[in-house]
Amino acid sequence: MARILYLVHRLPYPPNKGDKLRSYHLLKHLVASHEVVLGSFIDDPEDWAHLPAVRALCADSFVAGLNPLRTRLASLRGLLSGEALSLPYYRHRAMRAWIARIAREQRFDAIVVFSSTMAQYALQLREVAGPVPMLVDFVDVDSAKWSDYAKARRWPMSWLYRREGQALLAYERQVADQARCSFFVTESEKALFQQLSGTTAKVEALCNGVDSGYFAPLPLQPSPFDADELPLVFTGAMDYWPNVDAVQWFVAQVLPELRRRWPKLRFTIVGRAPTPAVLALAGDAVRVTGTVPDVRPYLQHAVAVVAPLRLARGVQNKILEAMAVGRPVVAARSCVEALDANGVQPGQDLLSADDAEDYVDLVHALLCAPARAQAIGQQARERVLRQFSWQAHLSQLDAYLPPAAVTVPTPLASVAPAMQGLGA
Repeated sequence: MARILYLVHRLPYPPNKGDKLRSYHLLKHLVASHEVVLGSFIDDPEDWAHLPAVRALCADSFVAGLNPLRTRLASLRGLLSGEALSLPYYRHRAMRAWIARIAREQRFDAIVVFSSTMAQYALQLREVAGPVPMLVDFVDVDSAKWSDYAKARRWPMSWLYRREGQALLAYERQVADQARCSFFVTESEKALFQQLSGTTAKVEALCNGVDSGYFAPLPLQPSPFDADELPLVFTGAMDYWPNVDAVQWFVAQVLPELRRRWPKLRFTIVGRAPTPAVLALAGDAVRVTGTVPDVRPYLQHAVAVVAPLRLARGVQNKILEAMAVGRPVVAARSCVEALDANGVQPGQDLLSADDAEDYVDLVHALLCAPARAQAIGQQARERVLRQFSWQAHLSQLDAYLPPAAVTVPTPLASVAPAMQGLGA
């Protein structure tokens, strides 16, 4: 049994958004065979209620609160220092003091870093404790994300985002060069990072998974929709810009024509913390739910699930969850291509769209052929069962960690009930 320091930029519970789903399952995987010490932040006040459940999984932990306004102001120091603004955003005095203390008092066999911004604490510990093996889960190429944002914004934000992309890429390479291995969610993200950074460091693809036991077809559970409507669903954290952009674009460019063909069609946006721009979409044709106690009924009773993401990167958990429930999914081509390495077949397991006309035609075709829609959903479920087990993917990490001599009992039963509160 190894002693592992796990550094995560956001408390890895509850698993109610994409990054927390991955970091939570990574925590579960680590504590199953190792003793884990957690260092993390809380940026959502509601997450404080879940801290005891997380601490029950760990041998030790330190969790600090982040004040969004204060941290945004602190991040501007990067303009003076020349570093990426993301680094001072997560540079916290109490966290640095805790790292300094445990570096002196404890011995670690490995450090697992989730998100490049937390690598600064791993590097701090290694300055004192020596070259402790470090694994870094970058998830996506965040530097490329900022560069993409720059293309979608006007000056001065376009300049700021472009600068962030360039500065963060330099830091990402520095971190990767010091890691035993770095991980990205897809082969394409891995290749992009290698191309942009020029690194020769060890890099692997580590795909997302889905809890197919939890996200399973349950057609007898009550429907949250009106009896006479045709529900079309999008799920996601609705304070995340790529999700906001996706639903605004869909409502403006796709929904009017679909409603002309199918007057009873209603677009339901399911997810926590909808921004004012998202709330403004609500009306006769659009429902905005906010946080829901359980996202599964919305997926289960949807005629189809759409993921019209134009700015997001990597494998989307929202797509895997809808597929696991057995619903037909119409998604942006970039999201579908991110699943190619895992054998997903466009046209059979889900449908791929390039533009508004594609979304209209593909959703219309599913509504015209319910039997085909059902077959696509069934094939999607079967694909998830074969290819998207969290355990199968996360076991890749084990080759880079000290061997687990014993299995540590993990009190997962005390954590599982809160998963019923997924807000997508």
